[in-house]
Amino acid sequence: MENKPDSKSKIITQLVNIICLLVLIILGLFFFLFKNIPEEKIAATPNNPTWNDYNPNGKPKTEEKKSEYWIAPDTNSISEEKNKELITYGRELIKNTSLYLGPNGSVAHISNGMNCQNCHLEAGTKSFGNNYSAVYSTYPKFRERSGSVENIYKRVNDCFERSLNGNALDTSGKEMQAIYAYIKWLGKDVKKKDKPKGSGIFDLALIDRAANVTKGKTVFTQRCESCHGKNGEGKMNTDNKSYQYPPLWGEHSYNIGAGLYRLTRFAGFVKANMPQGATFENPQLTDEQAWDVAAFVNSQSRPKKDLNKDWPKLSGKPFDNPFGPYADKFSETQHKYGPFGPMKKK
Repeated sequence: MENKPDSKSKIITQLVNIICLLVLIILGLFFFLFKNIPEEKIAATPNNPTWNDYNPNGKPKTEEKKSEYWIAPDTNSISEEKNKELITYGRELIKNTSLYLGPNGSVAHISNGMNCQNCHLEAGTKSFGNNYSAVYSTYPKFRERSGSVENIYKRVNDCFERSLNGNALDTSGKEMQAIYAYIKWLGKDVKKKDKPKGSGIFDLALIDRAANVTKGKTVFTQRCESCHGKNGEGKMNTDNKSYQYPPLWGEHSYNIGAGLYRLTRFAGFVKANMPQGATFENPQLTDEQAWDVAAFVNSQSRPKKDLNKDWPKLSGKPFDNPFGPYADKFSETQHKYGPFGPMKKK
């Protein structure tokens, strides 16, 4: 009798064939996926340095969108400019104004000892640090404070006469021309009339109460006094010619005509830059603390200035201008400390 093939053997053979086919399919899929993963990401683990070279979406960080905020030109490129010596001198004057033009200056004695970069941080290059990015692109322009069209020379001298509580520079002199050249160089890539994001001072949201001087004193004591002094007198460098930390009130500070004497300007400046190390992206104070400490500082005594020619048109006077007369019925105290909401709506 002839033997028939074992049916069990047939079933086993078919199963083996199916399993082999499935293995081949799985290997093919794995190879396809493996091939399309970036090489660095395959090897990456939380302990592997290449892990941090990728964003959550798996794209290399080099493909990230560039910062939307203004970035100053590289100072190394100054050497490529025809007037490089003048630009370099202008930058030096902004950084170390007092060494050249302060009470013990080597060129002249026309300012209070502060440096331009005490208010225009990092030589006028820091985002929301009162930088110069939009100066060359927007000047000449009409300004309500003077009621006239002003050029850059007038704007710089305003700072010398108000923030530096000093005297105006000769507009044809080397120092003014150097400062102008530096400001022009900083804004050389900004289109005319444009105001880059991050220029000027941070526009801090209003609070629904008046800024509190008493609370501001507490903030100052806890967060500002260690640098600026118990009496706001600042801290001098060892050369005794310039300040490491500027005075915030008193005879060597900015006078009542300075832009930072307006609370919205000073509070916004503080919020984005103070205490040391703060930025607008990583502030160290709450909004309320910034408003309160600004109120405390600006409540202290400081040099006077004749402001009779300021704001010839009352309707153009900002709501936080601390001195009357005004075009509205709000008190001088409210114009100085707020709340500003009701006035801003007018």
